[in-house]
Amino acid sequence: MLRVVLMQLAATVVTALIAGAIAGETALISALLGGLCCVIPNGLFAWRLFVNSRKPGGGNAAVFFIGEFIKIGMTIALLVAVAMLYRDVNWLALVAALIVTLKSYIILLFRH
Repeated sequence: MLRVVLMQLAATVVTALIAGAIAGETALISALLGGLCCVIPNGLFAWRLFVNSRKPGGGNAAVFFIGEFIKIGMTIALLVAVAMLYRDVNWLALVAALIVTLKSYIILLFRH
């Protein structure tokens, strides 16, 4: 799980750098924020699964589904917070980084 989260973080940084090179500082910040809206909840979800898997009887489906629900809610809340707090948001850069970050785990599938 850690590898997936690190891959998502790397994809976020690369996407933000590309967006910044193409469209400037606002796009860089927007892409970085968009990717982090996905990376942070995924990292917390992975950490929660890891901690619960170490507990006796902790590896059950309810822990996974509750964590997934919280992760989705946190992602939406972070996106709303970015939209409300960062007035200069470049929506194309934000959405592009969000999509790249969400799909970056596919790279890990083809590595092996």
